Amino acid sequence: NFMKITLCGSIGFYKEMESARDELVKNGHEVKIPELALEVPEEYGGGKKVYFGQFIEQNGGIDAFPAGHKIWDMKEGAINDHYEKIDWCDTVLIINHEKRGIHGYVGGNTLIEIGVAFYLKKKIFILNPVSSELSYKQEIMGMKPVILDGDLSKVK
Repeated sequence: NFMKITLCGSIGFYKEMESARDELVKNGHEVKIPELALEVPEEYGGGKKVYFGQFIEQNGGIDAFPAGHKIWDMKEGAINDHYEKIDWCDTVLIINHEKRGIHGYVGGNTLIEIGVAFYLKKKIFILNPVSSELSYKQEIMGMKPVILDGDLSKVK
């Protein structure tokens, strides 16, 4: 039962996404994962790849980048790139481990990706139960995801 699967989740879970991808590919699926990093703009040294959130933290924080700043073009590109992967797939799989003391963490970017997948009528799998600490858990549950309880073999 081969599927095209796009993995979504915090870039902090990148290694976990790679190992989930490898396991799913072994089971015959075709899998896409997010771009790990973005090219740095010329005025910040250029030519090297960085984690987006880390780059913002190291360069004065979110408020150092007002609306209209070139960095938001990069973020827009990354969001669009991943939306194209969601459009391509049959199903999304949300990788949601523990982050910042929250088990089953789903961040803002992942939340909007789940929304796009839902709108496009893709099947939604979530690896681990979603934390009740998240104010938007009700929105996630309303999109009727299949919770895998950590078991990738349930992706069918």
